Amino acid sequence: MGKKMKSYLYGLVMTVQFFSMLPINKEVPMTAKNMERAIRVFPLFGLFIGCIYSGFAYVLLQWTPLSPLASSFFLWLLIIVLTGGIHLDGWIDASDAFFSYRDPEKRLEIMKDPRVGAFGVLSVIVLLATKFIFIYEMISQVSPSTFVFILFIPFFSRTLMGMILVLVPSAKKDGLGYMFQKACRPKSVYFYLFYIVPVLITVGIWNEKVLIIVMIMLISVIILFFFIRRKAVKWFTGITGDVVGAATEGVEVFLWMIVWLLLCYVMG
Repeated sequence: MGKKMKSYLYGLVMTVQFFSMLPINKEVPMTAKNMERAIRVFPLFGLFIGCIYSGFAYVLLQWTPLSPLASSFFLWLLIIVLTGGIHLDGWIDASDAFFSYRDPEKRLEIMKDPRVGAFGVLSVIVLLATKFIFIYEMISQVSPSTFVFILFIPFFSRTLMGMILVLVPSAKKDGLGYMFQKACRPKSVYFYLFYIVPVLITVGIWNEKVLIIVMIMLISVIILFFFIRRKAVKWFTGITGDVVGAATEGVEVFLWMIVWLLLCYVMG
């Protein structure tokens, strides 16, 4: 195996270890090169866990006697368990900080506090409940294209996660987010075109209606990136690991909502 391919493999392993609960007992050197490669493969990692979500949903609906409600619950639970709650932790901390309505410096202090406040608890309940509703609405009117959209939701959310890490300034000079950001360059996210373009071409060949929805998902992610970049700087002076995690969770729920609405009112 060539050195370049090996560095990409290390990057993928590092991404899986950091951002999922999948047991990979492989020690990967925490070098700047490997961390930069990890950012390059964020969309590939999203596609990988999207395949797990989609395959699990298919098994539940086609090979078990479970109702759509029960199937939705187990898919919702898998999504929580598979990520290890790392992004949910960021959502809770960022919510506590944001709803304090303090200045950015104080908000950063609140995010560092290991204690969970009332706003953090309430916001994560709302987030998880909202995600469950959208999952159930999609599962209850499942079609072959539904599994494709389930696959693409984490693909786009992890693509956005990489864009935020690379292209939004950091609010502090420590933490996991800063470590990844320091290791990368803007061209790291330009590499994402090598994933997105073939994906769009493949989907377009398969189904034009599905391509329209996937394109709307992509455009939504781009718009959300500019919104998050502006607000992250305004509210927190930049990004932290918690802000990135919160953005990933928020965007993923937004994509569930977009797909649900389009399935109901466009393809329905």
